[in-house]
Amino acid sequence: MTLAKVIEALLFSTQKPLSAKEMVDVIKRAGQVDDLSPNEFAKVRVSEVAAALEELKIGYEQQERAFQLVEKAEGWQLATDPAYANWVRQLFPAPKPARLTAPALETLAIIAYRQPITRPDVEAVRGVAIDGVLQTLMEHGLVKISGRAEIPGRPLLYETTQSFLDHFGLRNLDELPNVEELRKRYLPVSPRSQPPATVAGVADAAPRSASAATENL
Repeated sequence: MTLAKVIEALLFSTQKPLSAKEMVDVIKRAGQVDDLSPNEFAKVRVSEVAAALEELKIGYEQQERAFQLVEKAEGWQLATDPAYANWVRQLFPAPKPARLTAPALETLAIIAYRQPITRPDVEAVRGVAIDGVLQTLMEHGLVKISGRAEIPGRPLLYETTQSFLDHFGLRNLDELPNVEELRKRYLPVSPRSQPPATVAGVADAAPRSASAATENL
């Protein structure tokens, strides 16, 4: 018996992703109830679990298995290789989820790269009202309300959800394509988000909104 095999058994049995730390906790608890079954991995460390996960991942790839080890935002999980999706899908004949429209995808992209961001700021970029589109994104669980902006009127702030990361196969927001470049690019903002003019009658040349203030986070 090896640590990699123990981890493989855990991943095969779980219905949710497991982090390396969660695996360590589970492995260490084994044998505590039954003293007659000694736990040879009772002193396992997170670094050892991480090495075993990498061993499993490489092994599956080399063996060209029909499944793979995937790291998600919440942890590691066994998943079917996308190449076999056409057949596996027949086991789950549920209605296909509605596809997002181009306006919805554009709105989602703006929120993803500039979050947290207000609805008026998103509308300033897109040039159209997004009430219906925003509601659709929230119904799909891709966007949520994260608070209120500290500007007059205190409009709601929106950001992406954990489901957004899972849907697009991201571990975190830093894995968004060209994330640093697009976060720094200047975008139009709503007049309500602009600070007072620094000189009477002269507006700031590059106003910063609540969304722009977070672009370097």
